[in-house]
Amino acid sequence: MKWQSLWQNLRRAVDAECHCGYTDGGVVGGFAAFARSALIALRREAVDVPGPWGARLALWEGQLQYYRQQPIPERRHLVEQISQNLSALELALSPQLPVTPPSAIPSRPVELSGKAPTRTAPRRAASSHNAAVSPSGPDRPLSRSSAGPGTEIQFLRGVGPQRAALLKKLGIATVRDLLFHLPHRYIDRSRLMSIAQIRYPGDVTVAGVIRAYQQWNPRRGLAVIKGQIDDGSGLLPIVLFNRKHLPAKYPPGTAVVVSGKVEFRYGKAELLVEEMENQAEAGLHTNRIIPVYPATEGLNQRFLRGLYGQVLDKYAPSLIDPLPTPVAAKVKLPSLVEAVRQIHFPESLEAAEAGRRKVAFNEIFLLSTAWRYVRRQKQGRIEGVRHQPAREELQRFWSLLPYTLTGAQQRVISEIEADMEADRPMHRLLQGDVGAGKTVVAASAVVKAVASGYQAALMAPTEVLAEQHAINWQSLLANMAMPVAHLTGSMGRRRREEVLRGLADGSIPVVVGTHALLQKEVTFRRLGLVIIDEQHRFGVRQRAVLKGKSEAADLLVMTATPIPRTLAMTVYGDLDVSILDERPPGRRQVKTHHVGSDAWPRIYRLMRREVAAGHQAYVVCPAIEDSEESDLAAVEERYATLSRNVFPDLAVGILHGRLKKEEKAAVMERFYRGQLHILVATTVIEVGVDVPAATIMVIEGAERFGLAQLHQLRGRVGRGDAQSYCILVADKLSEEGRQRMRAMEASDDGFRLAEEDLKLRGPGEFLGTRQSGIPVFKAADLVRDADLMEMAKEWARHWSEQDPELEAPESRELARRVRETFHGLDLF
Repeated sequence: MKWQSLWQNLRRAVDAECHCGYTDGGVVGGFAAFARSALIALRREAVDVPGPWGARLALWEGQLQYYRQQPIPERRHLVEQISQNLSALELALSPQLPVTPPSAIPSRPVELSGKAPTRTAPRRAASSHNAAVSPSGPDRPLSRSSAGPGTEIQFLRGVGPQRAALLKKLGIATVRDLLFHLPHRYIDRSRLMSIAQIRYPGDVTVAGVIRAYQQWNPRRGLAVIKGQIDDGSGLLPIVLFNRKHLPAKYPPGTAVVVSGKVEFRYGKAELLVEEMENQAEAGLHTNRIIPVYPATEGLNQRFLRGLYGQVLDKYAPSLIDPLPTPVAAKVKLPSLVEAVRQIHFPESLEAAEAGRRKVAFNEIFLLSTAWRYVRRQKQGRIEGVRHQPAREELQRFWSLLPYTLTGAQQRVISEIEADMEADRPMHRLLQGDVGAGKTVVAASAVVKAVASGYQAALMAPTEVLAEQHAINWQSLLANMAMPVAHLTGSMGRRRREEVLRGLADGSIPVVVGTHALLQKEVTFRRLGLVIIDEQHRFGVRQRAVLKGKSEAADLLVMTATPIPRTLAMTVYGDLDVSILDERPPGRRQVKTHHVGSDAWPRIYRLMRREVAAGHQAYVVCPAIEDSEESDLAAVEERYATLSRNVFPDLAVGILHGRLKKEEKAAVMERFYRGQLHILVATTVIEVGVDVPAATIMVIEGAERFGLAQLHQLRGRVGRGDAQSYCILVADKLSEEGRQRMRAMEASDDGFRLAEEDLKLRGPGEFLGTRQSGIPVFKAADLVRDADLMEMAKEWARHWSEQDPELEAPESRELARRVRETFHGLDLF
């Protein structure tokens, strides 16, 4: 076996170095260089060996890096330490022999006679591993250890019900969840530095003996502890803040490994301690590349890393890779077990990244395969509504429009028509930038459905938007003799009952509403088309409920938030995607400027000039905090300033969420008819208000908005022929805030801004996936992993074509995970 020759050569080199008096002359070319290369190779061989051998070998590796700079006594201690443990390593690497627990190996005592410390081998992983699996140990055994990675987290040693509840806040209920709770960054503490080498401030890790401590309390609640560490090359002062337990745990004379930040005061270095470990246990919190995990109050990093030290060797080998073997063989990524190992105990940052990419590939492959499977199941079991071509009705509808359809609108309408005439239910996502004309496209689909004898329902996320849709659609469809009803939770009982009867008996062909459409009492006589606006504000389950009013109905979901195509195809993989990427003719670009709050006098002059020219202006105020009260206070304060002090001669209105429905409608109606010159509002005008005469959008506190929301607000102006302006008022910007302002000034292309927003905020915030029902990626980064995403989706397509029903033996685990992933989402 390869390890035997490595072990024997290292054994001979160690013996030779002892005979040479620890001069680094035991091997031609240097003992330290040879021993380090041998240890690296042995570490690869020992990767599956129980116990802390990987960490121990890495510790010796780091110590040998500075072998020549160390005094002879310290070299001797290190070589003797390696020599003492080589026999135990041989037993660990021999599968036919019983494994000697490393914790049972006697360690050399620390010498305190002014010499360098003896560095004993780390016992950390061994002790935790053996305590976890030994039923005769002093700790409570794992009562469900036979369950493998599915073991409930509370049965791990040191967890219990209280910590299990905290871990569940992080989404960790089982050992498998723990193994896939990934670090969000790493700290490189893998390089041991001698005290004599410290020349500059920064992060360092040193190993030595604690010499002394002193403590004082400069003020209440602050304990400052100063000590010294001696590594044979010098003394280094160390500082601990409010960590009174450490001197008791590591008293003077203890050999430790310490990591922290070095600062220079009056020309002398001192170490602000972040982590401290006994040298006998080093390799969990120090002297390696340290993972930093997402945590919560009551769970610190040391506790989390201790859990990984406890479970990794025991449970990771039991993980089953859902990737079919033929695919895994052709994808050049580590195995799943190796990936998880390198993520939590990385040999290098490169190895940690390779492990993350393997998990990310699996996530994307699984979701892509699941979507394909779900769509196949849907299409295979339900016969869709086959709508009539209805060319005459559509031509009449288009002829009544005061403008000509753009090429993009015509293309998308053709795609929707083909879907509606097919014998399978349509599932289509319609993306369109602000003002791209989604309403007319959706109305064309409604005309087709009603002309075919079916009903259509549109669901919007807010009452304001639902009201605006109802008004627009009533106007659009009035000449087509197609009544449009409006249904919301706040409407009166009598009117509500009339609408419910009309939907049930079919006398109302079109209804526009909010979540009220989801209620059980809402029934349709012949529902043939479901339209959902602002798709990202609804979850998969909600759209499934509305679609469930008629399984055969076609589904069209719309969003005015442009989503990068790769992201849309991944997260909305059960939907075909249509994009309105053409601006209506004659639409001017909105001029956008970022200014500070000292620019208000100039903003007022611009507003007065535009109003004098017959135009109107919006002023949008943000919430100072996440509450309606602060939102209301901000908008009322700005309204008072404008109406009383700045523009007492103009008509200034106010619009916010606290107004009653009738009051909102009245304000919107007055602004639409030009009876109000300026509208001061909260973000309720983000969607739903369409006023062609409005040419100014002032956004106060623009730093509090994301790019997508800023773009949506800007889209409220520039809807007429006149030049329009968007003024972003923002002070004290972060670097991310400055990037948002620059992006808004540079472009009004919603899809380009969407790509930038995705980079700045990430997919979770961008899509609202926390409430969408879609599994959230833990490893995949939809910006950084664009190449990985394409590769995983292509392999998912290839495998789905080869095994569409996931019935092959290689697909067994994949099929189980697909069903598990979409369990409870009403998609089967």
